[in-house]
Amino acid sequence: MRLFLTGSPGIGKTTLIRATLEKLDEGRYAGFYTEEKRHRGQRTGFKIITLDGQEGTLASIGRKEPTVGRYSIHLEEFEKIVLPQLDPEITPADLYVIDEIGRMELFSLKFRNKLIDLLARPSHLLATIAKKGKGFVEQIKGRNDIELIEVTRENRDHLAEEIARRIKKELGS
Repeated sequence: MRLFLTGSPGIGKTTLIRATLEKLDEGRYAGFYTEEKRHRGQRTGFKIITLDGQEGTLASIGRKEPTVGRYSIHLEEFEKIVLPQLDPEITPADLYVIDEIGRMELFSLKFRNKLIDLLARPSHLLATIAKKGKGFVEQIKGRNDIELIEVTRENRDHLAEEIARRIKKELGS
């Protein structure tokens, strides 16, 4: 089972990932989600939070390359925290959670390779992926071994329950 959530920025993909995780029973889950960093109401960057509680910075306002818009991507920190979470040899899991496969994360070739490796294994994935994107994003979305689900205002409130039910059934819990 490989469920990939897509949708417009700000539609609630990360919220949906977190709501789905809250509905799951005890199990072996690994991966990460992202959150905005804010200071006095202004977005100052993005942080990574692993399912086992580690935190790090994905991006912050700055000019250090690589950049996306006004944000500098913290590649080394991202890779140090995220890659072990997505490695079945280091962190075995019944379900890997990846939020998100987008421009910032895809600056990391190691992350791309880790994702390809996970897709080559019989692993279960719950991921979010950019709605727009060329190259790698199109390749992933075009695979016949994933299910792409578009998150909309109309469906986002009931999707967590539906996805959690499907995961439980697939994992036999």
